[in-house]
Amino acid sequence: MDAANCDLACVLVGRTYIQQGAQALAARRRRVKALLSQRRLPEQGWDDATIEMLLQDAALMDSNNFPDNVGVGEREARVASALVARRHWGLAHGIGRSGDIAAEQPKAAGSSLLAKLTHLLAADALEVAGMKEVGAALVVPLATGMAITSALLALRGMRPPSARYVLWPRIDQKTCLKSIQASGFEPLVVPMRLEGDQLVTDLEAIQREVDRLGAEAIACVITTTSCFAPRAADDVVAVAKLCQQAGIAHIINNAYGVQSAALCAQVTSAWRKGRVDAVIQSTDKNFMVPVGGAVLAARRGATELVDRVARLYPGRAAVAPLLDLLITLLHWGASGWRAVLAQREALYAYAQQRLQQFAEQHGERVLATPGNPISLALSLRSFEAPAAGQQATAGGQQQQQQQPAAEAQQQPAAEQQQREAKQQQQAQVPITFLGSMLFNRCISGTRVVARGKRQEVGGLAFSGYGAHCDAYPCDYLTVAAALGTNEQDIDEFLRRLGQCFAEFRQRQHKQHAAAAAGAGGSSG
Repeated sequence: MDAANCDLACVLVGRTYIQQGAQALAARRRRVKALLSQRRLPEQGWDDATIEMLLQDAALMDSNNFPDNVGVGEREARVASALVARRHWGLAHGIGRSGDIAAEQPKAAGSSLLAKLTHLLAADALEVAGMKEVGAALVVPLATGMAITSALLALRGMRPPSARYVLWPRIDQKTCLKSIQASGFEPLVVPMRLEGDQLVTDLEAIQREVDRLGAEAIACVITTTSCFAPRAADDVVAVAKLCQQAGIAHIINNAYGVQSAALCAQVTSAWRKGRVDAVIQSTDKNFMVPVGGAVLAARRGATELVDRVARLYPGRAAVAPLLDLLITLLHWGASGWRAVLAQREALYAYAQQRLQQFAEQHGERVLATPGNPISLALSLRSFEAPAAGQQATAGGQQQQQQQPAAEAQQQPAAEQQQREAKQQQQAQVPITFLGSMLFNRCISGTRVVARGKRQEVGGLAFSGYGAHCDAYPCDYLTVAAALGTNEQDIDEFLRRLGQCFAEFRQRQHKQHAAAAAGAGGSSG
């Protein structure tokens, strides 16, 4: 209903009432006009009706929704199911063209418009979060791992043919490693350095690899900001300076770092003071949308790699992940987005305090990881097995005291140590079972990390896998104070964790008693 139609409607319904309705329609159109002219987040979030109006108008601009369109090509946005069509708002043509995901699609002016708006609002959302001087933000319908792979493939045109290695400070998460290998590069894992409780970037080790291989042999360094404690965010500023000096590309895996003001500030400092070719972040982890999207960002004046990713993308792309992000950002607006970020920052402080209280009650401690502003780690030392040669229970100690001294002296020392080691092994419930107990109680997201795990990923063997280093001093579990979590979630998690602690200890005591009884019977 435009102004002319409203005038005609006054013949059918009283002019006063029609004018009132026309003013409401005009108010919604003004929001759309402001969005198109300012090309940034509206200060106040939109209501659903206004968002739906934008989407419906855009969908009607795509050729498959023209009232007189006749499509005779092989791809004409034909959708068999009306349910599927409604799910996608009739936006079925996709975005981009065969040579550029950011290019306009001639058959889909509406979809192209929505995609351009999504890129612009994503850039503004990064600015609001604290990532300053954003020059490009490309939203792609790929999750973080495939987005990293795309960036590495695009990087080939910027590095010499001899560049075959990617330096990668170790993080025990499979995605990035597989992204490197999928792009045809060879990963060189750089160990982290333990400082106190936390694992930090070993800059000297990175420099040694650069000196050993030469800059011409290195495609890039991939650093990581958001990660599981006790690993800290990489020192992206120092690495950016190193890469700039050496002439090596630098990609930052900022998977869920947008939600942290501290990490956004570090990214900003890195690309101001050194070289950063692209920063890659997940849409679902940072903006609470379904899995399937990522944002590739770069600083103003340094967007070559992000531009290359857009031109590298083969064929058209699905608009759905971009649509999810656009709807969410319009729903929040700038003020709503700031509020969500502030709530997450407050949640981290709350989770740290409550976890500290829990640790004190159970003889554990929160690991000191000031370099990680999202993830927290709780030690699990109280569940560790007793030292060899010591009985785990009072019953076992009593039985040992009652054993005749002469018999103990006659027994060969080696045989006794073997029996004690076997008894200890039988008595110990694997600490990873605690994770299973939590999962069975509908606690998801936490990770229980046991020392000494060996695992092969992409043909590379890792010791102590899960802990980001070969030999972390203790077992632990992690908790993320992530976007969308609230204080009630933290409280309920700790309540159920307390129940699991109690049940786990009971299982341990039963195992110890059974093992001690078995050992006593066999020795008798």
